[in-house]
Amino acid sequence: MSVQVGIIMGSKSDLHIMQDAADIFKEFGIEFEMTVVSAHRTPDRMFDYAKQAAGRGLKVIIAGAGGAAHLPGMVASITVLPVIGVPVKSSNSIDGWDSILSILQMPNGIPVATVALNAAKNAGLLAVQILSTADSALAEKMQNYKDELRKKVEETATEMEG
Repeated sequence: MSVQVGIIMGSKSDLHIMQDAADIFKEFGIEFEMTVVSAHRTPDRMFDYAKQAAGRGLKVIIAGAGGAAHLPGMVASITVLPVIGVPVKSSNSIDGWDSILSILQMPNGIPVATVALNAAKNAGLLAVQILSTADSALAEKMQNYKDELRKKVEETATEMEG
Protein backbone atom coordinates (compact mmCIF):
# COMPACT_ATOMS: atom_id res chain seq x y z
CA MET A 1 0.00 0.00 0.00
CA SER A 2 1.32 3.46 -0.84
CA VAL A 3 1.41 6.58 1.31
CA GLN A 4 -1.99 8.29 1.12
CA VAL A 5 -1.73 11.09 3.66
CA GLY A 6 0.91 13.68 4.38
CA ILE A 7 1.13 15.13 7.87
CA ILE A 8 3.17 18.31 7.96
CA MET A 9 3.82 20.80 10.70
CA GLY A 10 5.58 24.12 11.03
CA SER A 11 8.08 22.88 13.61
CA LYS A 12 9.00 19.85 15.69
CA SER A 13 7.37 21.53 18.69
CA ASP A 14 4.00 20.71 17.04
CA LEU A 15 4.74 16.97 16.97
CA HIS A 16 3.10 16.22 20.33
CA ILE A 17 -0.19 17.50 18.85
CA MET A 18 0.17 16.10 15.32
CA GLN A 19 1.04 12.62 16.60
CA ASP A 20 -2.69 12.14 17.29
CA ALA A 21 -3.39 12.12 13.53
CA ALA A 22 -0.60 9.60 12.98
CA ASP A 23 -2.09 7.38 15.68
CA ILE A 24 -5.45 7.40 13.88
CA PHE A 25 -3.80 6.31 10.63
CA LYS A 26 -2.00 3.50 12.43
CA GLU A 27 -5.35 2.38 13.92
CA PHE A 28 -7.01 2.37 10.48
CA GLY A 29 -4.04 0.86 8.63
CA ILE A 30 -3.46 3.90 6.44
CA GLU A 31 0.03 4.63 5.19
CA PHE A 32 1.20 8.17 5.94
CA GLU A 33 4.29 10.32 6.01
CA MET A 34 5.16 13.00 8.54
CA THR A 35 7.65 15.83 8.32
CA VAL A 36 8.38 19.45 9.20
CA VAL A 37 7.64 22.04 6.53
CA SER A 38 7.76 25.66 7.62
CA ALA A 39 5.93 28.25 5.53
CA HIS A 40 8.21 30.99 6.90
CA ARG A 41 11.58 29.31 7.45
CA THR A 42 11.59 26.90 4.49
CA PRO A 43 9.24 28.34 1.84
CA ASP A 44 10.96 26.50 -1.03
CA ARG A 45 10.51 23.19 0.83
CA MET A 46 6.83 24.05 1.33
CA PHE A 47 6.33 24.85 -2.37
CA ASP A 48 8.10 21.65 -3.43
CA TYR A 49 6.13 19.52 -0.97
CA ALA A 50 2.78 20.95 -2.05
CA LYS A 51 3.55 20.82 -5.79
CA GLN A 52 4.76 17.20 -5.68
CA ALA A 53 2.23 15.74 -3.19
CA ALA A 54 -0.45 14.64 -5.67
CA GLY A 55 2.10 13.26 -8.11
CA ARG A 56 3.59 11.16 -5.32
CA GLY A 57 0.18 9.59 -4.67
CA LEU A 58 -0.96 11.53 -1.63
CA LYS A 59 -4.73 11.98 -1.36
CA VAL A 60 -4.97 14.35 1.64
CA ILE A 61 -2.61 16.69 3.48
CA ILE A 62 -2.95 17.55 7.15
CA ALA A 63 -1.04 20.71 8.05
CA GLY A 64 -0.59 21.79 11.64
CA ALA A 65 0.66 25.24 12.50
CA GLY A 66 0.76 27.64 15.41
CA GLY A 67 1.08 31.40 15.68
CA ALA A 68 0.57 33.02 12.28
CA ALA A 69 -0.30 29.53 10.96
CA HIS A 70 0.23 30.19 7.27
CA LEU A 71 1.26 26.63 6.40
CA PRO A 72 -2.20 25.09 5.73
CA GLY A 73 -3.41 27.97 3.59
CA MET A 74 -0.22 28.32 1.60
CA VAL A 75 -0.12 24.58 0.91
CA ALA A 76 -3.80 24.68 -0.12
CA SER A 77 -3.02 27.51 -2.54
CA ILE A 78 -0.48 25.31 -4.32
CA THR A 79 -2.02 21.81 -4.38
CA VAL A 80 -5.30 20.42 -5.69
CA LEU A 81 -5.47 17.97 -2.77
CA PRO A 82 -7.77 18.56 0.18
CA VAL A 83 -5.90 20.23 3.03
CA ILE A 84 -6.99 19.90 6.63
CA GLY A 85 -5.60 22.58 8.92
CA VAL A 86 -4.88 21.95 12.58
CA PRO A 87 -4.49 25.15 14.55
CA VAL A 88 -1.85 24.60 17.24
CA LYS A 89 -1.65 26.58 20.45
CA SER A 90 2.03 27.45 20.43
CA SER A 91 4.23 29.12 23.01
CA ASN A 92 3.90 32.50 21.28
CA SER A 93 0.19 32.09 20.63
CA ILE A 94 -2.58 34.47 21.54
CA ASP A 95 -4.43 31.71 23.38
CA GLY A 96 -4.65 29.82 20.07
CA TRP A 97 -6.92 32.37 18.42
CA ASP A 98 -4.22 33.59 16.04
CA SER A 99 -3.78 30.06 14.69
CA ILE A 100 -7.50 29.36 14.50
CA LEU A 101 -8.28 32.55 12.60
CA SER A 102 -5.27 32.25 10.28
CA ILE A 103 -6.41 28.82 9.14
CA LEU A 104 -10.16 29.44 9.24
CA GLN A 105 -10.30 32.77 7.41
CA MET A 106 -9.17 31.62 3.96
CA PRO A 107 -10.21 33.65 0.93
CA ASN A 108 -12.78 32.23 -1.48
CA GLY A 109 -11.17 29.81 -3.89
CA ILE A 110 -8.60 28.44 -1.42
CA PRO A 111 -10.52 26.16 0.95
CA VAL A 112 -8.90 24.62 4.02
CA ALA A 113 -10.90 22.29 6.22
CA THR A 114 -10.25 23.40 9.78
CA VAL A 115 -10.58 21.39 12.98
CA ALA A 116 -10.58 22.62 16.56
CA LEU A 117 -7.49 23.89 18.35
CA ASN A 118 -4.97 21.05 18.84
CA ALA A 119 -7.48 18.56 17.35
CA ALA A 120 -5.13 16.52 15.14
CA LYS A 121 -7.14 13.41 16.03
CA ASN A 122 -10.20 14.92 14.34
CA ALA A 123 -8.04 15.89 11.37
CA GLY A 124 -6.99 12.27 11.09
CA LEU A 125 -10.58 11.08 11.29
CA LEU A 126 -11.68 13.60 8.66
CA ALA A 127 -8.91 12.36 6.37
CA VAL A 128 -10.13 8.78 6.93
CA GLN A 129 -13.64 9.85 5.96
CA ILE A 130 -12.34 11.56 2.82
CA LEU A 131 -10.37 8.45 1.84
CA SER A 132 -13.31 6.19 2.61
CA THR A 133 -15.39 7.78 -0.16
CA ALA A 134 -13.31 5.69 -2.59
CA ASP A 135 -12.66 2.66 -0.35
CA SER A 136 -15.59 0.61 0.91
CA ALA A 137 -13.45 -1.43 3.33
CA LEU A 138 -12.18 1.78 4.90
CA ALA A 139 -15.74 3.13 5.05
CA GLU A 140 -16.74 0.00 6.96
CA LYS A 141 -13.88 0.52 9.42
CA MET A 142 -15.00 4.12 9.88
CA GLN A 143 -18.57 2.99 10.55
CA ASN A 144 -17.30 0.48 13.11
CA TYR A 145 -15.28 3.24 14.79
CA LYS A 146 -18.38 5.43 15.05
CA ASP A 147 -20.46 2.49 16.30
CA GLU A 148 -17.92 1.95 19.09
CA LEU A 149 -18.16 5.62 20.08
CA ARG A 150 -21.96 5.32 20.21
CA LYS A 151 -21.75 2.15 22.33
CA LYS A 152 -19.43 3.83 24.83
CA VAL A 153 -21.85 6.73 25.26
CA GLU A 154 -24.81 4.37 25.63
CA GLU A 155 -22.93 2.30 28.23
CA THR A 156 -22.07 5.45 30.19
CA ALA A 157 -25.67 6.63 30.04
CA THR A 158 -26.92 3.25 31.27
CA GLU A 159 -24.44 3.32 34.18
CA MET A 160 -25.43 6.85 35.15
CA GLU A 161 -29.14 6.19 34.91
CA GLY A 162 -28.65 3.21 37.19
